[in-house]
Amino acid sequence: MRNLFMSLAIVCLTMFNLSSTVYAVDIKNGENIFTANCSACHAGGENVIMIDKTLKKDALEENEMDNVGAITYQVTNGKNAMPAFGGRLSDTDIEDVAEFVLSQSKKNWN
Repeated sequence: MRNLFMSLAIVCLTMFNLSSTVYAVDIKNGENIFTANCSACHAGGENVIMIDKTLKKDALEENEMDNVGAITYQVTNGKNAMPAFGGRLSDTDIEDVAEFVLSQSKKNWN
């Protein structure tokens, strides 16, 4: 009976591992995508259109944009003067950009 439970546990863990999809974040890709598509308005984490809506850590926190989901949503759908990039960039590229923005904001864009 003990061997049956051990076997069942191994099968379940194996199935779980095979069904889990893991996406690796590529910060360098995020930087490249950001440079090509975002830096005209957001160079150095700034915002040339709406100066108080920067990509700096404090501004991201104040505007509830300090997580991958919020940044991904805005990049995908756009808002105000910011165009939507959902039709132009892949979901993976947008997530990489979001991760890049968050990593830079934590380093104060230095």
